[in-house]
Amino acid sequence: MSFFSNLSTLFSAEDEVKKKAKADAKASFIKSQQQNQVNRAKQAKPAKPVAPAAPTPAMVADANSLIEKAKQEAESLVRDARSKAREIIVEAKDESLEIRSKIEKETRRIEQEMATQQRDLQSKLDKLDFRFEQIDQKEERVDLLKKDLEVQRVKLEESKSKTLQKLEEISGYSKDQAKVILFEGLEKKLSHEMAQMVAQKEESAKLEADEKAQEILIDAMRHGATDYVAEYTISVVNIPSEEIKGKIIGKSGRNIHAFERRTGVEIDLDTSPTEIKLSSFDPVRREIARVSMERLIKDGRIQPARIEEIVDKVEQEIDRITFDAGKKLIHEVGVYNIPNGLISMLGRFKYRFSYGQNMIKHTIEETKMGTSIANELGLDANVVKLGCLLHDIGKISGNHDESHVQAGVRIAKQFNISQEVIDCIAQHHEDEPFSSPESMAVYIADAISGARPGARYENHEDYIKRLSALEAIAMSYEEVKQAYAIQAGRELRVILIPEKSKDDDVTVLANKIRDRVQKEVMVPGNVTVTVIREYREQAVTK
Repeated sequence: MSFFSNLSTLFSAEDEVKKKAKADAKASFIKSQQQNQVNRAKQAKPAKPVAPAAPTPAMVADANSLIEKAKQEAESLVRDARSKAREIIVEAKDESLEIRSKIEKETRRIEQEMATQQRDLQSKLDKLDFRFEQIDQKEERVDLLKKDLEVQRVKLEESKSKTLQKLEEISGYSKDQAKVILFEGLEKKLSHEMAQMVAQKEESAKLEADEKAQEILIDAMRHGATDYVAEYTISVVNIPSEEIKGKIIGKSGRNIHAFERRTGVEIDLDTSPTEIKLSSFDPVRREIARVSMERLIKDGRIQPARIEEIVDKVEQEIDRITFDAGKKLIHEVGVYNIPNGLISMLGRFKYRFSYGQNMIKHTIEETKMGTSIANELGLDANVVKLGCLLHDIGKISGNHDESHVQAGVRIAKQFNISQEVIDCIAQHHEDEPFSSPESMAVYIADAISGARPGARYENHEDYIKRLSALEAIAMSYEEVKQAYAIQAGRELRVILIPEKSKDDDVTVLANKIRDRVQKEVMVPGNVTVTVIREYREQAVTK
């Protein structure tokens, strides 16, 4: 491409030179003629205008000489162009020869590589053919061996059949009869020894089981022992003087109404001159209200706008505090890879108490016990640990239409917790039959933590009132003979008078009592209502 581009450039330049030379010669001739006319006009006297004179021989000679010079310059330029063209052609030939040489070398190299690859492929094909031949030979030998083995197997079966036939003829028993006689003899011989061995093993297992169970429980309680007692708290805010109550109430009660509406708690100002009580079923709301009230009292500016501002700030701080408390809890029990939403929910245990027992401390105690039991019994410690950690997560759900067990199962499924852990949550109060030893370990650890002395507090008068209320509801129906509140009020067992009831009344009455218990009695967890109707008839001989 460079060669042809140079040639085209060269010839186009030659044409331009020729055109330029002719144009210059013509322009110079016209200019000289005009100058001569001007000079003659200046020298001549004024006269009448005459026609221009014809060109003289001198003028023609000058023009011819100029044209000759232009031709000579054009020929010189043409010669230069031709010499340059010859040089370019020579360079092009050298370049083409060099390119041809390179192409020939590359072609020879590629041919050599292809020949080498062809030899390698041929060698591999030869090896594959050899291997296929070997495989065919092996298959033939295997077929021969199979045929030989089949012949030998047939011969062995025939020999075995003949031998069994001879043994039956000699002994006078068939094969099945001989087997029965042999087993009977062995059973008679070993039965006494087996009975003694079984009795010894049973006795040993009982002794070892009792001792091992004691060791496991003691060790679990030792690992779970903590240096705290049950906490009993109410949300109380101390005030410097009784005058602050007027600021808290505000004009026409606008401040107290704004505070209660924003926090969701009720304020009791009549308990003591120097105290304010805050009440709410939600412990987190109660804590937000307590901190907000203390800050408002300290600030002194108690008004609806300021109340909104302070409560918003405290809510943000409480969210951070609960998340940090949740992180501290999971690190304390050694559980990791928990979703952040679940960590925040666990952190709310910081402000949650069950019969005076703080939920975070109860969870730590139970998890340590459950992990120790699982390790001693060779159970899945991770399942037990996570089951103990999440067993009461439903208590902070805020949904009063479901029990904390049902809420805990729902929350665990929401966060894609494994089914084994969900079973531990669902069965830790025996609401469902135990499906695994891990579920039983969680139940035992929870029972130990809640039942140990000093762990929980409950007003015995309220406890007795609750049980009496359950039994009174059942006894209010005339077809009921007797009612018993058992399992600490978790089950109400009702016995009907058969003469005053029918079988269909069992289901109807159970639902009626259940609905009344839900409306009239405050009970922790679920209450199972069991209605029993039994008809007996006796006949005595004389």
